[in-house]
Amino acid sequence: MDYDAALDRAYAELPDRTAEETARLSVPDPAGETDGDFTRLTNVGAIADAVGRDPDHIHSAIQRALGTSGQFDGDRARYNGSFDAADFEAAIDDYVAEFVTCSECGLPDTVLAQEDGIEMLRCQACGAFRPVQKRSAPSHRTQETVEEGETYQLEITGTGRKGDGVAEKGSYTIFVPGAREGQTVTALIESTTGDLAFARLV
Repeated sequence: MDYDAALDRAYAELPDRTAEETARLSVPDPAGETDGDFTRLTNVGAIADAVGRDPDHIHSAIQRALGTSGQFDGDRARYNGSFDAADFEAAIDDYVAEFVTCSECGLPDTVLAQEDGIEMLRCQACGAFRPVQKRSAPSHRTQETVEEGETYQLEITGTGRKGDGVAEKGSYTIFVPGAREGQTVTALIESTTGDLAFARLV
């Protein structure tokens, strides 16, 4: 049997979705608080419950989307930098599109599963499946240490979400406010979190 014809037949046999079904994914608006050089997201747990995902997974995705580091304590998260509600909304919208919504039927009835080392999104409503976006992997970089309080010569190879210069050193991605892509700068590492580091020009 022709695959396209079989697929069309399968879709034709699916029940029509009602407006209630398509709208039943109700994600709470992000609740943020500015705290000096940090921004708190106080309802990560509620957002995770609404989309049926692990809050740590959502927190990690938000960090990548914002181009920053942060800490998570089970319900509340804190991110380095000043972000507004629109920043969090965009990050969460991207998360739902990539890790929750079925790209075939548009429903949120999906599960994340590791299959042969690949994170897959499987739809329990229509049976469709696809790999989700790969996280950036540092495996091609050397495991060079970046230490807080030390100064390094850095080649700025990109620009972060907030306009900061971005450099790579060993397994670290380093954000340098005030630096521009194409520059080679001297920067002091002020803090590190995981494989992220934050520096200032000297």
